[in-house]
Formats: sequence, structure tokens, C-alpha cells
Amino acid sequence: MKPEYRLTEVTDKKSIKKFLELPDEINRGDSNWIRPLDEDIEKVFDRSKNKLFIKGDAIRWILIDSNQKTVGRVAAFFDEETAKKDDQPTGGLGFFECINDQQAANILFDASKKWLKDKGMEAMDGPVNFGSREHFWGCLADGFYEPIFKMPYNPKYYNDLFEGYGFRNYFNQYTYHMPLNPELLDPVIREKADRLFKDPRYSFITYRNGELEKFAEDFMIIFNKAWAVFPGVKSMSRKQALSMFRAMKPIADLRAIIFGYYDNEPIGFFIMIPDLYQAYRHFDGRLGVINKLRLLYKLKVRKDFTRLVGLIFGVIPEFQKRGATSGLILRFEQEVVKPDFNYTDLEMNWIGDFNPAMMKIAELIGSKIRKTHITYRYLFDRNKKFKRAKKVS
Repeated sequence: MKPEYRLTEVTDKKSIKKFLELPDEINRGDSNWIRPLDEDIEKVFDRSKNKLFIKGDAIRWILIDSNQKTVGRVAAFFDEETAKKDDQPTGGLGFFECINDQQAANILFDASKKWLKDKGMEAMDGPVNFGSREHFWGCLADGFYEPIFKMPYNPKYYNDLFEGYGFRNYFNQYTYHMPLNPELLDPVIREKADRLFKDPRYSFITYRNGELEKFAEDFMIIFNKAWAVFPGVKSMSRKQALSMFRAMKPIADLRAIIFGYYDNEPIGFFIMIPDLYQAYRHFDGRLGVINKLRLLYKLKVRKDFTRLVGLIFGVIPEFQKRGATSGLILRFEQEVVKPDFNYTDLEMNWIGDFNPAMMKIAELIGSKIRKTHITYRYLFDRNKKFKRAKKVS
């Protein structure tokens, strides 16, 4: 006899609480599990904070069994601008959690498919985020170590549930790991950087306090030239860049934010932040006043974070072959060798297999693949030819 399940839309405080608490139940007993902050999840579904609701929509469900126990959850969403960039209008599903039961998973996938189809979508990607790619994106398939800041962690059987429904691998996203040891740096990187350092037109500097607006604008310029050309990546406005830097300010370590310039014009950045999950492990998903003080004490006083997360890296196209990447890396190395530098490891958390050039850079600086997340795609027309993500230069 098949178990009975009931799908319930998340609409009130009670169902939101069940939605947020389910991952703790699913991952109970797994010492690697770190619960993300509830507020980071809820921001995604807050219409006043997530601008994708302007031209898009989202819905959430929880799945209840006959014993009134929550056994699954999922969110479905789309925004018109992103949807139109694919060969077919494509929406997303994310924040998927489920017991190891294909029937239960299929109910969640079917609900997402029907809702997206009614919105005019012809495919769905998952598990993804109703927001930027660097957060809450992908199904962990290999490298079941503790997660880093805002990266998904899930039981291994989740891949079987997605593939059992008919999802196919659209692309892999790799997390590269490296110990912060200058001896691992490829000599080619060092040679290129040394050449740039001798040219007075180039400068590579760390972020400076009191110049938030300048660096936010420089970031926007570089991002729009280096990243917004990729499919599915939107251009960034000054307002968005300022918002990002203001949000990053309390947790930033200035030594880990590097910018490159040519004739005082911005050409590249390498932005890293302390891995806040090293503190969040003890917060149980809540960042109240006490936990905020604990976090700031750990960041600013004790300075005992040991891992950096590579948040985003970019060099504008015309300087990608001139060694600007090497200059950013070597400038960071100058901070690493200082006696008071407390970090021992770096993880770069979003390098797609569709970007072989970026994979090559990660290897040249001495890092290796530590984790693999899969972004799956499901075409509603099962007779349509499936295509993996296109390679980019």
C-alpha cells in the first residue's frame, strides 16, 4: 500500500516554520550539516526585498504524510527576463527537501511543473535559487563535506530523486579548494604578474575603508563587462552594486577584496569573504541580537575564521589575455604571507563546467575540485532534444 501525502501551500507563519525546519529533520545525525539562516531563505520570498517579483512570481509547498509529519518541501518560480534567455521559456524550482521516497518527490516535482506550465514555461531547472546563482544553487553530488556560506548541502539520494523523475544534468558547478600556500602557485602566474607589477599603468590594491561608493561602482563596471555577457546573468545597476557592498561591509575582510586598474580604470576584481558558516553552525538558523554580537566578536576581535570563500572573480575581456588575472592573484598572495593573516584555506564555490577557461585558472593557482553540484533541467516536451549548457569563453 502506497503512503498517502498531502500537498499544502506555504501561506502563513505555521507553514513557513515547517518549511524552514524540515532540512534539520532530513539531515539529522549528519555532522556536516549547517543550517542556513532563516532570514536568508525568507528574503528570497519577500516581495518587498526580491526584485524578481516585479516581472516574476514564486510559490512554495510543504508535503505532509498521513501522520501529519512534514516530509518534503519545494519552491517554484520564474522571472520573465531570465526565462526568455533559454531556447525555451524556463522556470526554476529550488529549496527542495524530501525523504527518500520517489513518490513523495514526484508530487513536489509535478506541482512545480504544473504551476510553471500554467505560467507559460516549457522547462524547469533545479534545484536553483529565485535570485543570484552564487547562493542556494545546485544539488550536491560529490564532496560531502560541510557546506560553505549559502551553498546547498543535501543527502546523496537527492540526485536519484531528480534523475528518477527525468531531470538531466544541465551543467556541473565545481567548488575548488586550496590551502593558502604560495608555493602552490604556478610559475606562469607569477611570471605574468611580475611583468604587470613593473608597468606603472597597472595597479592592484585591496579594498579601502571609506570608499564604498567608489569600489561599488568599479565593481559594477567590471561585472557588466565580464559577467553580464553570459547567458542567464543580468547586468548590474549602481543601486544593486551599492546594496551588495553595504551588505558585505560588516563581514568583509579588506585584505581579501582585491581590485585591478589600468590607467586608473577598473579592469578586474577578486572578492573573498570569511566563511560565515564557521559561526552559523552554532546559530540554529537564527541571527538575533546575541548571535550578531557573537558573529562580530568572532570576526573582528578573535579573528579565528580559517576559511575564505571566493565570492566572485572577474576580469574584463580585453585584459583577460594580458595577465590581469595573475596580477590579482599575486596581489592577494602578498596578504597571505603576512604574519597576521589568519586564514588557511580558500574555497571558490561557483565554477561551471561550461567555463573551461575559469577552470584552468583555478588549477593554475593550485586549487583542486572539492565538491560538485549539479544543476538539472527538465523539458516539459519529452520529445524535445535535450542540450547541456553551452560552453563559454
